Amino acid sequence: MRFTPESFHLWPHKRITLLGMSGVGKTYISTMLRNHNWFHYSGDYRIGTRYLDEPIMDMIKQQAMQVPFLRELLRNDWIAIRNNIKVHDLGPVLSFVGKLGNPELGGVELEDFITRQALYREAEVAAMLDVPDFIHKGEHIYGYQHFVNDVGGSLCELDHPQVLQTLIDHTLILYIQVTNETEADKLISRAQSAPKPLYYRPEFLLEQLAIYLAEHGLTFAAEMDPDAFTRWVFPRLFHSRIPRYQAIAEPHGYTVTSEEIATVQDESDFLTLIEQAIARSL
Repeated sequence: MRFTPESFHLWPHKRITLLGMSGVGKTYISTMLRNHNWFHYSGDYRIGTRYLDEPIMDMIKQQAMQVPFLRELLRNDWIAIRNNIKVHDLGPVLSFVGKLGNPELGGVELEDFITRQALYREAEVAAMLDVPDFIHKGEHIYGYQHFVNDVGGSLCELDHPQVLQTLIDHTLILYIQVTNETEADKLISRAQSAPKPLYYRPEFLLEQLAIYLAEHGLTFAAEMDPDAFTRWVFPRLFHSRIPRYQAIAEPHGYTVTSEEIATVQDESDFLTLIEQAIARSL
């Protein structure tokens, strides 16, 4: 959706999609807005509770069945296992997606990792196509005046025209841009110390995997330390996504900086910032 500052100000039911890398402030803003009559739609939460819930539970049960004591309890339906994902804790999704590398070090073998990546992409596509339904639910069932779509950092990787068109048709897209190397380094460090589920485009993953194996004198992905590979590849993933975000934001949305987002204290600050971003684009 496109606006002037005046038309945005007068928009009675505001619908915003927050676009940007994980850790850039999307969930912080969304959580703050919940206290101001905004419905917070978390794409990753929807993925974990709806579209990957069964694969996550199957993975957990498969591991539990390896323990004789738990195997008997599960086979006799004496216990139940459930997915306890939270908006601020995506642990079940992170565990399902996993990290590529040596299984003995907690990694996932390449073939299985590629399968999980494909399932994660399908789930993210489905969660984004659900946005119009949740805009309606947020207003007409739950009584929220406004809607904020807190998307995963991998939205720009999906290459799915219907997803992008859905978000363009139903929301204002606001890209939170990291504008300097100091901020980028902070974001990369934060993501490495508190990782979230990562989706890699297949061609990017295989290209970077080949480089990593060659640099480290390895032959197979199953030889890699999964944490070491994730730390190595994330800065490359970060920089590869910047032009992809820009390709969405420049024709279809508006851009603010991570420094500007850091100054937002309440809804009024946020709305004023969007109006400024709209004005800059005119």
